[in-house]
Amino acid sequence: MTSTSPHLNSGAAQRFPVVVVGAGPAGLTLGNILRAASVDCLVLEIESREFIERRPRAGVLEEWAVRGLERRGLAGNLLARGQVHNECEFRFAGERYRFEYAELTGHHHFVYPQPLLVTDLVREYADVRGGAIRFGVRDVELHDLDSDRPSVSYTDPESGQRHVVYCDFVAGCDGARGVSRGAVAPGRAHVSRYDYGIGWLALLAEAPPSNDCVVFGMHPRGFAGHMARSPEVTRYYLECPPGDDPENWSHDRVWTELQERLGAAGAPRLTEGRLIEKRVLDMHSYVVEPMVFGRLFLAGDAAHLTAPIAAKGMNLALHDAFLLGDALVAFLTEGDSAGLDGYSRACLGRVWDYQEFSQWLSEVYHGTSSGDPHRAGTTLARLRRLFGSPSAALAFAEQYLGKSADY
Repeated sequence: MTSTSPHLNSGAAQRFPVVVVGAGPAGLTLGNILRAASVDCLVLEIESREFIERRPRAGVLEEWAVRGLERRGLAGNLLARGQVHNECEFRFAGERYRFEYAELTGHHHFVYPQPLLVTDLVREYADVRGGAIRFGVRDVELHDLDSDRPSVSYTDPESGQRHVVYCDFVAGCDGARGVSRGAVAPGRAHVSRYDYGIGWLALLAEAPPSNDCVVFGMHPRGFAGHMARSPEVTRYYLECPPGDDPENWSHDRVWTELQERLGAAGAPRLTEGRLIEKRVLDMHSYVVEPMVFGRLFLAGDAAHLTAPIAAKGMNLALHDAFLLGDALVAFLTEGDSAGLDGYSRACLGRVWDYQEFSQWLSEVYHGTSSGDPHRAGTTLARLRRLFGSPSAALAFAEQYLGKSADY
C-alpha cells in the first residue's frame, strides 16, 4: 500500500539512493548493477533467503540475456553449469520434426533453473559485493512516490520494530501480488489483461530427460511439453482445464497422458519417475502501462506477466533490470536522466513483442485440442509451413530466441 506519512514505532530512519522491493531476478540483478557502480541500495524481500533460493520457477534464458549478465560479472556459474540448447522438437500428427534454430540464426538458448540464478545473484549481491538486504520483512509500505523524497517502511520480523527508509527512487520488483503494483493509485495505470482459457499442469519428475532437447507435443487430447532441468530431473507440462485440481492427476494418469501426447513415430517411450511437483498454472498475461509512477519504477512481473507458453518471463525481467540499472547509475552518478525518461517506452516495446509471440505460439500449441476443426486445420497448416518454408522457419527462430540486444 501507499501513504503520505510513514509512522515509526521505533528504530532510526535510514537513507539509500535506491530501495529495491523484491529479491527475484529483476531486483537482484538491479541491485548488483547498482553495487558495481558504487551506488548504495537496499533490497527488501518478504520471504526468507532459503525460500527464494528454492522457489521453483522458469529455466530458459535467451542468449542476449545471458550475455548481459556475463558483461556484468553475474554469469560465471550459469556459463559453467547451464545447458546450451541449439534445437527443439515438435511432435504432431504422429510424427516428430526437429527444428534447428541455432543453425538458422547462429544463436541458442541456455537452460538454467531460476532458483540457481537467484542463488548466484543473491550471493554476489549480499556476500561478495556487500549489498544491504533484509529478508522476511513484513507490512511493506511505499510513501510519497510523487515527491522528491519518497520512502519505504517495513516491519522487522525479529524485533517487531517499524523502520522507514528514505530514498531517491523505489524499484518495484516484487511481482504481480506485491505492494509496488498496489501502490499505484487507481486510474493512473492502464492494465491490459488476456486470459487464454486454458491451464497447464506443471510437473517436475525425478526422471532423466527422455530427449536431448525441448519437445512440444500438439495432440487432440491437449498440449504436452518436455524440458530437461538436470540429468536427473525433467520438467513436463500437460494442458488441462483452468483451475483444475492437481490432485485430479494421479501418477498413472500423468504418465499415461504424457506418453500419449508426446508419442510419435520413432520416438522412444518417456522414462518415468516419481513426481516431485504438481501445480496448475492458469494461462493469462497482463501489461501495466506506463511502468513509471513518480519515483516508482516497476520491473519484472510487477509490470507485466507473460504466460509461460513461450518462456519469456525471466528474460523480460532481466531486460527491465538492465535498462533500469543502467539508467539509475547514469542519473545518480552523472545526472543524465535520458535512460530514466525513456525507461517505460524501451521496456514496453519488447514486452508487447513477446506478448504477441506468446499468443501466436499458444494457437500453435493448443489449436489441435480446441475441439474446433477449423482451428485444428489452421494450426496444422502453420506447423507444416514452419517446416516447409525457410523464411517462415527463420522468422519463427528469431522470435523464439528473442530480439538480440547489447545489454
